Amino acid sequence: MAKRIDAAELDLKEKLVVVNRVSKTVKGGRISRFAALMVVGDENGHVGYGLGKAAEVPEAIRKGIEDAKKNMIEVSLKDTTIPHEVLGKYGAGSVLLKPAAPGTGIIAGKTVRAVLELAGIKNIRAKCLRSNNPTNVVKATFEGLKTLRTAEEVARTRQISVEKVIG
Repeated sequence: MAKRIDAAELDLKEKLVVVNRVSKTVKGGRISRFAALMVVGDENGHVGYGLGKAAEVPEAIRKGIEDAKKNMIEVSLKDTTIPHEVLGKYGAGSVLLKPAAPGTGIIAGKTVRAVLELAGIKNIRAKCLRSNNPTNVVKATFEGLKTLRTAEEVARTRQISVEKVIG
């Protein structure tokens, strides 16, 4: 199991990915509610996402931020990009993340960009494959970022030198 990250120690920034309005028809009419998908991160390798639901948008955003702080992960970075290419999958959503040279910037869609910026990644190419549902895209991006491992982590796991891993 991954090490739990204490959100209180980090200087976190929040970003609203999407607000979804849903309505339910009852005997007295329609009841509207809101679901807000939030991403929080310190732009230094820590990022989390959360979904908040409430009758008003500000309350849904607050709940989303609280949930995001509980679901924080640590991302393996190599300078300003990621160590290797990875494909993250969640449900029908699939996101391809590729490292890029310095100066490239973040080449990604709105949903993936929100996660990558708050994770502290500056140079990357990303492509959303299959579904473009924002919730599944964010979750697929997180699955991809969770599987990233640096050469040092791989060497430690295999109990060999870093030079042999890089080869």
